[in-house]
Amino acid sequence: MRYALFPGCVSRGACPELYSSTLEVCRRLGIDLDLMAMQSASCTGSGVLQERNERLGDTLNARNFALAEKAGLPIMTICSTCQGVMSQANVRLQDDEYRASINRDLEEEGLSYNGSADPKHMLWIIVEEVGIEKLKSLVTQPLPNMRFAPFYGCYLIRPSSALGIGEHPERETSLEQVIEAVGAEVVEYGGTTACCGFPILTINESNSLKMVATHTMDAKGRGADAMVTPCPLCHLNLDGFQPQAASANSTTGAIDMPILHLPQMIGLALGIDPKAMRLNRHIVSTKNFLTELAVTP
Repeated sequence: MRYALFPGCVSRGACPELYSSTLEVCRRLGIDLDLMAMQSASCTGSGVLQERNERLGDTLNARNFALAEKAGLPIMTICSTCQGVMSQANVRLQDDEYRASINRDLEEEGLSYNGSADPKHMLWIIVEEVGIEKLKSLVTQPLPNMRFAPFYGCYLIRPSSALGIGEHPERETSLEQVIEAVGAEVVEYGGTTACCGFPILTINESNSLKMVATHTMDAKGRGADAMVTPCPLCHLNLDGFQPQAASANSTTGAIDMPILHLPQMIGLALGIDPKAMRLNRHIVSTKNFLTELAVTP
């Protein structure tokens, strides 16, 4: 399995712990990553650009797809938002006439998109390509007695037609499958597929913080030791703004709900050093959580 890695913007900036964790976890799972094929790729537009100028957003994604096609590789992303935006753009780009008009804009760089891209999130690749049984066989430090609340976010479940849910129904429960594969228990709560609040942070901060407080407190109230998300933007909001959310929503004391990136959780079960995955760099401390695992943070 060889993929052109599309890390997205956040994992190379605000959440570098996601990038380093991904590289080590993929190495151990046998997922071969080409780090150079999409080195010059741009942001997908994050759905925000598309609201203002859909064609420009599609042009950016067509350019990214063309880079992967040029390398002859499928795309792996580690961002749910990127996955959702790319999948929706790719559906529109299957229209031959529309794609041809966008390719004319790419001619200056000598690029052309033929329509063959099939971007896949790391989570999907683990479930569909590596396989749950293979993952289980590689676990060296199971996480028994740990209770994880899955948080998909907006873009990895909806719209189901663009994300291939009909052809791959296992994607709807992929995060729960991986949590169970590492020996942990899935916590059921109301926010699993809800919005984290990040998209409205700059225009309605109070509601965004309310979402953070609602999801993290709900998960904590149901006994979760941590929340796990495959989306770096969700991580930014749920982890980075959790202290403000507690204050803004008159929560007594800190919420203290650790937020783990998907590869960090898997990495712990594979025996990777928490410091190598930068679990000591989160806003909400993971120290108590790691102590329960008898692992040095």
